[in-house]
Amino acid sequence: MVTQCTQEQLEFQGVGARRIQGAFDGGHISSDGGALLLREVDARLGVTQRLAACFTDHRRQEFVEHSVLELVRQRVYGLALGYEDLNDHDELSLDPLLGLAVGKRDPEGLARHRERDRGRGLASHCTLNRLERTSEKLDPNNRYRKIVHHPARIEELFVDVFLDSFGQAPEEIVLDFDATDDPVHGEQEGRFFHGYYGNYCYLPLYVFCGDHLLAAKLRTADRDASDGAVEVLAFLVERIRRRWPNVRIIVRGDSGFARDDMMTWCEDNGVYFVLGLAKNTRLLKKIGKEIVEAHALFDATQHASRVFTHFQWSTKKSWTRPRRVIAKAEHLAKGANPRFLVTNLDETYAAPKALYEDLYCARGEMENRIKEQQLDLFADRTSTHTMRANQLRLWFSSVAYVLVSALRRIALQGTCMAKSTCGSIRLKLFKIGAQIRLSVRRVLVHFASACPYQEVFRQALQNLNAYPMRC
Repeated sequence: MVTQCTQEQLEFQGVGARRIQGAFDGGHISSDGGALLLREVDARLGVTQRLAACFTDHRRQEFVEHSVLELVRQRVYGLALGYEDLNDHDELSLDPLLGLAVGKRDPEGLARHRERDRGRGLASHCTLNRLERTSEKLDPNNRYRKIVHHPARIEELFVDVFLDSFGQAPEEIVLDFDATDDPVHGEQEGRFFHGYYGNYCYLPLYVFCGDHLLAAKLRTADRDASDGAVEVLAFLVERIRRRWPNVRIIVRGDSGFARDDMMTWCEDNGVYFVLGLAKNTRLLKKIGKEIVEAHALFDATQHASRVFTHFQWSTKKSWTRPRRVIAKAEHLAKGANPRFLVTNLDETYAAPKALYEDLYCARGEMENRIKEQQLDLFADRTSTHTMRANQLRLWFSSVAYVLVSALRRIALQGTCMAKSTCGSIRLKLFKIGAQIRLSVRRVLVHFASACPYQEVFRQALQNLNAYPMRC
């Protein structure tokens, strides 16, 4: 395999009388042996294959060396393996194991058309860039950017993968809505300063159901957190009910989504909601008795005390109808800590205390899912100029999350890593040294014998082998 490494001897501190020397001359050795696990879970769910179908390739196929499917897999697998930049793929193109994971028949690149490309089985960053930078209005005379993605199809893909993950329709699902900041550091299209976050950023909207990602919509930051949420919710509900007509759908979010249009749409379409409600002087006055009671309980026990109540409530102008409000009068060592929810779930569903503590507070888990996307899978790597290209980057990161999350849910169940984060899964299961030996009839992959998580790796592969392939 052709490499660009300088073949110089590396000298390290010796041990006793022995010198320690090294060189980058090991041949077909990859540091990402666990990429084959990604390939296995992807083969069973068909995620990247379905994502590739959301692109139209206008290239002349007789000159194409890297299909759209191979480019999509290379980009998504690269993110899952920790390579956030397109420039990283100039060196990754030398890795035959990643070429095998992507599905290359010639992972070493020995049969490439141009001599300068031989030894590189995968695409360079320039070729991958064509996935992201093609405009919506394709110019037929454009020489390079001829691969166009279709946003509506990609949005449908996330919902379809979610629906396919269930063997039968559940009785109830909870859709978590949240917005977060995506800081930008250049002159990207759509950048605005956000006063709450204190920086120039985008304001993407995420929707999760448990650990399933259903939507990731990139938005400019000059808007309310709930802007566009009704349209996203209507799309999701229509898509879900087409498959599961009788499922109970509950929308959960913080006070940024307690807007009259959101709640009215839910009430008119048979969807339930549990939303945080910002406190004000009128609400605090309404629960004055409960606040005093909570304070008295704290003085008696010196432990955090909570008193719950509920009542019908209407605003002076912003709401079109009265709604049920759940109030928590809490007193802590640092003082009073009242909180409020607004919901259209009736009293028979759950008592106010259970509705707050068991249903609403569980939305905090969504914050962990967003952190995984932002920190572990580089959803904030929106550094291209156009919003369209940055939205596609967010979707690539989202697909990487879908794959790693599915690996956690399917392959790691019953193991010590069943609740590991995406970053821990990468570190412990993907970053495994592996030697690759290719012959005409088979490929041998020799994983590092000292891998500390090899038993988990074996169990994960066994679980995947027992999981049915998607037809």
